[in-house]
Amino acid sequence: MKALTIRQPWADAIAHGEKRIENRTWATRHRGDFLIHAAAAEDRNALPAEMAEPWPDTRSAVIAIAGLVEVHFANGRCCQKWGFSEVYHWELANVRRLARPVPCKGRLGLWTPAEDIATAVLEQEREAVR
Repeated sequence: MKALTIRQPWADAIAHGEKRIENRTWATRHRGDFLIHAAAAEDRNALPAEMAEPWPDTRSAVIAIAGLVEVHFANGRCCQKWGFSEVYHWELANVRRLARPVPCKGRLGLWTPAEDIATAVLEQEREAVR
C-alpha cells in the first residue's frame, strides 16, 4: 500500500469533489490503489472560486483511497479540468472517501504508511462493503 500527501484544499477536492487529475512535477510507475493523505499545510495559491463546496478541511490524516490508472506529461493544452500544463497528470479513478480520517504524518513523494495506518484504512473499506 502506498500513500501520497496532498495539500488542502486539493486533497478534499479529490476525496469529496470531482478532482480526478493530480498535478505533479514527477512521474511514477505505480498503478492501482493508493491512499490520499491530507497534509498539515494548505496550498495558499489555491483559488477559492475552484472550491465550490464547504469540505471538511481535515489535516494530517488519510482521508481517501484512489486508483491511479495512468500518468502522462501534459505538454501544452490540458486534458481535463483540474489539469495544469507542463506537469505530469496522475489520472485518478474509483475514489473512496473514508468515513473516519486516519491521523498520521505525511511524507514527500509516494510513501509507504506504517502497518497500523494501512490496517485502519483497509478495515474501514471492508466495513463499507458489508
